[in-house]
Amino acid sequence: MDIFEGRITSCGFSSGDRLVIGSWKKSPFGIFADIMWAKSDGTKVLIAPNKEIGNYISSMYNFDIIKIEEIKLEETQNMIKLETEDINCYFEWNKGIPFIIKKRPLWFVASIEYFFGWLMFRTKTHGKTKDGKEEWYVVDRLSKLTLAKAFIGDKNLGEFTDFYPKANFGFSDPPKMPSSVLVRSHIK
Repeated sequence: MDIFEGRITSCGFSSGDRLVIGSWKKSPFGIFADIMWAKSDGTKVLIAPNKEIGNYISSMYNFDIIKIEEIKLEETQNMIKLETEDINCYFEWNKGIPFIIKKRPLWFVASIEYFFGWLMFRTKTHGKTKDGKEEWYVVDRLSKLTLAKAFIGDKNLGEFTDFYPKANFGFSDPPKMPSSVLVRSHIK
């Protein structure tokens, strides 16, 4: 089983673009960050730090374009800043709501948490990737974004908004609410 521990930060912008930032502290690839970008025209772009990670992610999720670019990352407990050849973005979030029970069995994540995740946030905590792998998202803390700025080249993406419409990268989209989620992703 591949386990990724880190943070997923996501929101939309008034330009119509939507960003999902994965910042992984522990993974089969070590520490890295990736960007899933849904353009305003619906084009889905993956920006990965190397070809191995790009191939891994794109085997499970849907993208029209895959870019391999250096991703410069700064991160604290309540802030993340990323810079690539195409994208420059900055996010801040509040303390958020912790999930008190850290060790939860995957069957619980696939049933009870799935129900509440869908009911409250319209997200799925369990499902199948496009290549048939099974994946669980074990959420440890959910925080609301308080600030988000992003530029594509010189273009300011505008005010941050809900993550809408759905990007359909995979079986689940991030919460509609602009958020940063401490998460452990289990993939088998």
